[in-house]
Amino acid sequence: MLNLIGIIVTSYLIGSIPFALIIGKLFKKIDIRNYGSGNLGSTNAFRVLGIPLGILVQILDISKGLFAVLVVTRIFYPDLPFENYTPFEDITVLKIISGISAVIGHTYSVFVNFKGGKGINTALGMLISLAPVEVGISVGFFIITLLSSGYVSLGSIVASFFFPVIMFIRENIFKVDIYGYNTLIFFSIGISILLIYNHRDNIKRLLYGKENRFEKLWLIRIFKIKAPFS
Repeated sequence: MLNLIGIIVTSYLIGSIPFALIIGKLFKKIDIRNYGSGNLGSTNAFRVLGIPLGILVQILDISKGLFAVLVVTRIFYPDLPFENYTPFEDITVLKIISGISAVIGHTYSVFVNFKGGKGINTALGMLISLAPVEVGISVGFFIITLLSSGYVSLGSIVASFFFPVIMFIRENIFKVDIYGYNTLIFFSIGISILLIYNHRDNIKRLLYGKENRFEKLWLIRIFKIKAPFS
């Protein structure tokens, strides 16, 4: 039990590291919370700090999820197995617990008054080690949505929504044998709901046509998306 608590607390603290704030202060001498959307995610970092530093923030945020699932779990549980009542392998259960803790830390950081980013990049780092195929397809949906709309937030919402859908389709239609599917599908739905919930303000702005768009990334202009309540 102490080891499990150690994983949760350590992963949460790692996820809580506000890299967007740190990079902004180190390289631009500014508090990124006072600019743009005020969010501590990579999207606002791209807008406020520029592309090179935005990429750096994105890589660091992804690394938080990866570090939590690949390193923290091994530190506290170097020897497996442990008492496990799920259909998953022991290490996978620990990865899920560690990864979720990191995502929550990124979203509700103890270092910045329990505020933070939307959790997309940290969740991406976590999910790469759990469901790489589904992550790859979801990233494809993100890119298509981004290029056809110019909205990073919409791309993130679409990718989050389709992650569990893709898992369901692969298992039930294409008959891909996904180990521990009955547990993993509920986990994927849960993380999808959390990520979409974290974008609730973006959803409101999208509906009213007030969301900021990356015009340079809006490359596929076959049709123009009109906000339903604008």
